[in-house]
Amino acid sequence: MNQSSQNRRRALQTLGLTAGAALLNSKTSGMNVSKKPNQAFKYSLNMSTIRGQKLGFIKEIQTAAAAGFTSVEIWLDTFQVFLQNGGSTIEAKKVIEGLGVTVENAIGFAEWIVDDEEKRKDALSQLERQMDLLAKIGCHRIAAPPSGATGLPVIDLDVITERYRAILELGNRSGVIPMAEMWGGSHNLKTISQVLYVAAASGHKNALILLDAFHIYKGESSLESLPFVGKSAIEVFHINDYPTGISPNKISEPDRVYPGDGIAPLKQMLQLIKNPEKPIVLSLEVFNETYYKQDALQVAKTGLAKMKAITEGI
Repeated sequence: MNQSSQNRRRALQTLGLTAGAALLNSKTSGMNVSKKPNQAFKYSLNMSTIRGQKLGFIKEIQTAAAAGFTSVEIWLDTFQVFLQNGGSTIEAKKVIEGLGVTVENAIGFAEWIVDDEEKRKDALSQLERQMDLLAKIGCHRIAAPPSGATGLPVIDLDVITERYRAILELGNRSGVIPMAEMWGGSHNLKTISQVLYVAAASGHKNALILLDAFHIYKGESSLESLPFVGKSAIEVFHINDYPTGISPNKISEPDRVYPGDGIAPLKQMLQLIKNPEKPIVLSLEVFNETYYKQDALQVAKTGLAKMKAITEGI
């Protein structure tokens, strides 16, 4: 049996696919904000949502906390600017813990997936440094999107699998888990099935995938793929919405809007990924230029209210 066949068999064994195990809930409640947080989800603010206001690392965390978020996703470039300007991981952790906030994940763009061996070697060194920094502030996940490989050629999934396993092993040292992130506009890791295959075929106990409502639409993944995502494979989900009238091949990042303000079947998505054993981190990730012109605190508050409304009754 060749390596490709072995990987594919390992993927199927790990997946343990049970189609129909998760069913759509046909009854949904109104859009009023719940008086109590939905225990199935943790509400997180991805700093992309207020990135345009250019607040800086500490102010972003403070804004999220003031809006009512207890979880955040940080961007590594903003964090590194903070460190370069004299900040420290000790100071950052003190602020984060003092505000009662958990850093659930970090957004970075190391090119771990590319064919260029030197670039990939540099990316692993970059990831190792980033993971060490994140561990010091209590963050135990990092996004691993197909940066640098969004165009052609399409890389064989078994090759991607080996490269993903390599960064999972790297994460063992720091306790920071890289999540294989799907980008709907990429030629590689474009669909749910692709990131799911890579995670499963890796055969690694820490393998995780990172999905996004926008990218599910952009990459034209079917909602029927979501029931195949094992409950242990997803811990963070990027929530957002998109307007009507824009096709998947035309829609772009700035078109994202607040949950509930578009046509995304969010309640169906959330019902399918809901995990009865532990809450899923729902992280608001939008890049809306209109929101960037508004007060950051108001944007964060509005986003949280709309997240709670969309999860009502799930």
